[in-house]
Amino acid sequence: APTKSERPAKGSRLGGTRCRQPHSSGSTSFKLLGFLDVKNVPCARESVLYGSLGSLVVGLGHFLATSRVRRSCDFAVGGFICTMLGYWFYCRYNLAQQRIRQRMLKEGMRNKMLFEGSSFDPEKKQTGNERSNS
Repeated sequence: APTKSERPAKGSRLGGTRCRQPHSSGSTSFKLLGFLDVKNVPCARESVLYGSLGSLVVGLGHFLATSRVRRSCDFAVGGFICTMLGYWFYCRYNLAQQRIRQRMLKEGMRNKMLFEGSSFDPEKKQTGNERSNS
């Protein structure tokens, strides 16, 4: 039997044939409450993770303070909802700002390429004014 260092890497060619890896025909997705596709919706995964962490902190903190199990579970659910929604809005706001900045940068780069070397080039006008002042 070949040792670990002598074995071909996964997906490498061995004797002219390609080693095949088992793969799933469709991508699996996790839908929260049947409609929120956590894998494909921006900010959904992070919101659920931070929400679960928030529920753990709030529920455990309330339990340690009061030793009331049922009330602590209620607080944990409330902590999950508040933390998840809070991070959701924060993340979506930052994503929207990032997309706006990206769109402005893309438009600026397109205008730079379009006007470069022409009479409409702002840099060309500045250099022309500087030369006339010298």
